[in-house]
Amino acid sequence: MKVLIKVLILTSLLLFNNSLYAETKIVYLDMNVIYNETKAGKLISAELEKIQKNDISNFKKIEESLKKEEKKIFNQKNILSDEEYEKKVLSFKEEVDKYKFNRNKSINKLKENRVKSINELSKSVNKILAEYSEEKKISFIIAKKNIVMGKSELDITEDILMIVDKKIKKINIE
Repeated sequence: MKVLIKVLILTSLLLFNNSLYAETKIVYLDMNVIYNETKAGKLISAELEKIQKNDISNFKKIEESLKKEEKKIFNQKNILSDEEYEKKVLSFKEEVDKYKFNRNKSINKLKENRVKSINELSKSVNKILAEYSEEKKISFIIAKKNIVMGKSELDITEDILMIVDKKIKKINIE
């Protein structure tokens, strides 16, 4: 009876021994650092900021022009006939609507460009992460924002940051 128990225990240890050797390597990565600190990420931010400042400057000029025109029309209220005044007011409202439409279109295009460029950077980073995980035999790479607590030696952000800077020089913005 004792021999049978020993044989069963020995057999179960041998059968379930594989799970003892299986090693799951889990690391984490701060994607915000990758987006904000890499050369490509900084270039994306700088180009989008430049476009935004240019748009703001152009729209301020148009706003000033519209304010001057509004003041001019208001000052002509007593001089012009009611019909002419209404025509000018209607024309002015159309210009204001056109300005608002163009401004919203510009804002939406900027948002779209930001999303496209970040997605393109993400695709490139994901390829790098796939290669890195295969090379280092990593089972899981988790976003840092989803980690409550973890050892700092499991953070691969700096390694990936250096690799991304070497491999990705620029992301095109339309």
